[in-house]
Amino acid sequence: MSANPWRQPTGDSDLPPEPGQAAPSADGTGAGSGATAAVDESGRSARRFWSARRIPAAVVALLSAVAIGLLLYDVVSVRAGRSAMGWRRRLAEELATRPLDDIWVIVGAAVAMALGLWLFLLAVTPGLRRLLPMRQPTGTPGTGEVRAGLDRRAAALVLRDRAVQVAGVQSARVAVGRRKVKARAWAHFRDLAEVRADLDATLGEAVTSLGLARQPTLIVRVRRPKKG
Repeated sequence: MSANPWRQPTGDSDLPPEPGQAAPSADGTGAGSGATAAVDESGRSARRFWSARRIPAAVVALLSAVAIGLLLYDVVSVRAGRSAMGWRRRLAEELATRPLDDIWVIVGAAVAMALGLWLFLLAVTPGLRRLLPMRQPTGTPGTGEVRAGLDRRAAALVLRDRAVQVAGVQSARVAVGRRKVKARAWAHFRDLAEVRADLDATLGEAVTSLGLARQPTLIVRVRRPKKG
């Protein structure tokens, strides 16, 4: 999820400046020089990191094992000459006599459909939205299978530290998404247009130096702090 860090200007950032600049816009919002496609330097498309989904898989496996084990135990008991458990007789009776338009049948079907849809989405979506894929190194043997990711909150902290170093910026907030970087700054002196232009250039260089596989679009907004 996106991070919204907040801090007053402190010290120097550890991020070294690199060439690259985002052009400011005239309406008060600065946008980056354009988001590139999710392709790394080797030409392969950047893939997102997939979550292991351990907790949902463990819960589903445990519930399935308990339900199937209980059903098999009851079936074996019936085959051995014992009577079926009360819950199975009641369930069979309800399924045989209750109409399909009954409210409890509809509610049960809706719950089962919602759970199935949730499990399907977990199976086909990558997850781990907090990790941003980085470009793979090229020209070095053995690095083709190396994949690196950058935490979105860590990237937001780095960009915020760079933002508060711009002259005139009193405080700043940065939210890093998979496709956009949104920066909001409060300037207590200097002209807002000048501060915005410096922020566009500084944050544009910082975003480029993060080494992300997909270059996000940079959006910058600058305001005066509220008085009082």
